[in-house]
Amino acid sequence: MVNFSLEGKVALVTGAAYGIGLAIAKALAGAGAKIAFNCKNPSTLERGIQAYKEAGIDAKAYLCDVTNEDDVKKMVADIEATIGSVDILVNNAGIIKRIPMHEMAVDEFRQVIDIDLIGPFICSKAVIPAMINKGGGKIINICSMMSELGRETVSAYAAAKGGLKMLTRNIASEYGEYNIQCNGIGPGYIATEQTAPLRERQPDGSRHPFDSFIIAKTPAARWGTPEDLEGPALFLASSASDFVNGHILYVDGGILGYIGKQPK
Repeated sequence: MVNFSLEGKVALVTGAAYGIGLAIAKALAGAGAKIAFNCKNPSTLERGIQAYKEAGIDAKAYLCDVTNEDDVKKMVADIEATIGSVDILVNNAGIIKRIPMHEMAVDEFRQVIDIDLIGPFICSKAVIPAMINKGGGKIINICSMMSELGRETVSAYAAAKGGLKMLTRNIASEYGEYNIQCNGIGPGYIATEQTAPLRERQPDGSRHPFDSFIIAKTPAARWGTPEDLEGPALFLASSASDFVNGHILYVDGGILGYIGKQPK
């Protein structure tokens, strides 16, 4: 019988004060996992603490920069000492900078790579030894459709998420023999507060041009919601996915499989 229970498991979800990370953490908690999460901004961390309290989840919160290896080591050590070693790591922390490549400063490009790619490397490296000793574990990397596609103004993000896809496959290849499964989730366009300006109605009541573009490109004809990622995350975090490794599960409403409508 398929078992989606996470009773007795410890899950670390990075950057999970709100949005996709918070939704995934809530789903894992609902299946029985103990939750730890981090943010590097104190006010955002406090916002997350309140969100978990309101949801009735006793989550451990950490002020931690995922690009700082010492910070991550301290966080993981404290999690191990207080609630147990990490069974499930969700590498969710990430940023995007929408800047034409020829106008983008090297430091801006590097910042995106550091958070979106090197951060998952650091966090995964920190939890893998305990997973090996424990006899298994789950790592879920939040990838993107930009792990497969290019688009104007997102050169750094696409490079990072493409790299994260291959890091996912390499972790699966290197540590599969230790019963560690590393998979990715590639969200499509998700309705969050960050994307809210792209969905605002125009003064004449029409859709924002980008909103219209996404609706036309998505067979589901809607934006996704953070809740759409809960089921995929629970599957990849549970024993139901024990023979799934190195896979990127795209939760995009069908965009990547769709050529688009023929112009009228």
